[in-house]
Amino acid sequence: MKYSLLGPTGVEVSQICLGTATFGVAPAAQDAERVVRAALDVGINFFDTANVYGTLPVFDQPGASADRDPAEQILGRALSGRRDDVVIATKSGERRLGPGAGLSRRHIIQQVENSLRRLQTDYIDLYYAHFPDPNTPLEQTLQTYDDLIRQGKLRYVALSNYPGWQLTHALWIADDRRLYAPVCAQVRYSLIDRSAERELTPAARQFGLSTVAYSPLHGGLLAGTRVLERDIHGWQRFSGSGFSERELELGRMVERLSQDWGLPPHEISLAWLLSRPTVASAIVGAETVQEITANALAADALLEPAQLDALTKLQDEDNLDLS
Repeated sequence: MKYSLLGPTGVEVSQICLGTATFGVAPAAQDAERVVRAALDVGINFFDTANVYGTLPVFDQPGASADRDPAEQILGRALSGRRDDVVIATKSGERRLGPGAGLSRRHIIQQVENSLRRLQTDYIDLYYAHFPDPNTPLEQTLQTYDDLIRQGKLRYVALSNYPGWQLTHALWIADDRRLYAPVCAQVRYSLIDRSAERELTPAARQFGLSTVAYSPLHGGLLAGTRVLERDIHGWQRFSGSGFSERELELGRMVERLSQDWGLPPHEISLAWLLSRPTVASAIVGAETVQEITANALAADALLEPAQLDALTKLQDEDNLDLS
């Protein structure tokens, strides 16, 4: 396993991060704990979760129990005895929780306390604002984070799903008010979805922040088109739609290159992503021990410059030069 520095923190995180969005559903709780232990065995020290993961109806699948533990609680159990060895990231601010949710001081403090209890820990390494909250001034959110860091309940804070201009605004506020500033940005990013490169990546690069990529295999499509054989695939896992024709075309192109090079498609897709500017880690949502083990190996893959160029040219967003 390879490790990267997380922004300006000095903390090293594994380049493959285990995501827990569907913990309790796929995999079921008992299997999820085995996946976490397998991740630790292959050197993964970075785990990503959120206050809403696992329990919302959006995660429902046929056969899944409606009365299931939150992903944070499953992760906390699985990491029992290994807390000092890992970096735990969690989030709040998802408005699907209902009225009163968001990034107000009241809600953040309440959700941090809930997460600490579920994770069975007295501090959180990395705490994200899950989505921008148009109803709460960013100053209030950042001040609350600063207070919680000074109380020792949070170590670092970050932003998830924020555009580059809002990331820049947050850094300006933190500098102006002498607050602890966000250290990284989490964003959907893959060979197929490179929209982060338009604005967020340049901002992160300018200010010395890392990006942490979620959906790096684009709903499993970049692990091979066999994912289409599953009853539930792609964004259907989160009550979304299937893949578009353009997405399927790009998936097939990546699969053909992988066959030419004699490498698995998930491996070249993750290796390409981890080679991109500012990317510190890619979050993979493995459902089995075999999947997390295979994904972990991708961090050690080395592609030739010509191979990286070939992958980049499959969908070069406005020919952006990020070298």
